[in-house]
Amino acid sequence: MNRTEKAELIESLQATLNDTTTVVIAHTVGLTVAESSELRRQMREAGAGFKVTKNRITKLALEGTKFTDLADMFTGPTAMGTSADPVAAAKALVDFAKDNDKVTIVGGSLDGKSLDKAGVEALAKLPSLDEMRGKLVGLIQAPASKLARVTKAPAGGLARVIKAHAEQG
Repeated sequence: MNRTEKAELIESLQATLNDTTTVVIAHTVGLTVAESSELRRQMREAGAGFKVTKNRITKLALEGTKFTDLADMFTGPTAMGTSADPVAAAKALVDFAKDNDKVTIVGGSLDGKSLDKAGVEALAKLPSLDEMRGKLVGLIQAPASKLARVTKAPAGGLARVIKAHAEQG
C-alpha cells in the first residue's frame, strides 16, 4: 500500500468515525471467510458497519475524532464495528460473539466516552433506537385511546338506558 492509498484509507476511516455514535472494538482470531462474511451481513442488517484495518492506520485515523481514547485498544488482530444508532453495533457484535468464540469484545466508545467490555455488553442489552421509538409511540397512544373509551362510555350507557326504557314502555 503506497502513501496515497494510506492517506485515502485514513480519510475514509475518519469520515466514518465522524459520522458514527458508537464504536465497538473486537479481537478476531481465526475467523474463516464464511464466518467473517456472516458477521458483516449481521452487522449490515443491524444498521452497523464492520471493518478490519491495520492498527497503525486506525490509530492515525482516530486522531482528531471524538474516539481518540480508543487508540490503546488497537493491538493484535483488531476489528471495529461502528453505527449511528447507539446500540446497533454493540448488539450485533455481542450477539455474534456469544455464538462464536473467535470474536472477543475488547471495548468501545459511545459519543467519545470509553467503554470497557462490560460497558459494551450492557449497551448491547438496551433496546435499539427503533424499539424505543415504538415503545414511545405506544405510550403516547395509550392514554389517548383510554380517554376516548372513557368519554364514549357514559354516552353508550345512556343509550342503553334509553333503549331499555323504550322497550319497557
